[in-house]
Amino acid sequence: MAEVKIKPLADRVLVEPSSAEEKTAGGLIIPDTAKEKPQQGVIVAAGPGVEGQKLTVKVGDVVLYGKYSGTEISYQGKNYLIMKESDIYAIV
Repeated sequence: MAEVKIKPLADRVLVEPSSAEEKTAGGLIIPDTAKEKPQQGVIVAAGPGVEGQKLTVKVGDVVLYGKYSGTEISYQGKNYLIMKESDIYAIV
């Protein structure tokens, strides 16, 4: 994981989404148009939290988040999501 120079503010985190599944459990190849948006990723940067409340997640945590959570951004040719910590459901 390369170092990212983006620093989220307040209770926001920068997530690198896991890649979408290329094959089904039965071995069928899934075309790009039918792939599900990933709902798991790795925290690559985190803000300091809000006044009186630190973040629960930290850089390197693998997390589960909502299907339509966050805002997609592209930085140095990679895609990331920036979202509030409240959009994260669990640490895996």
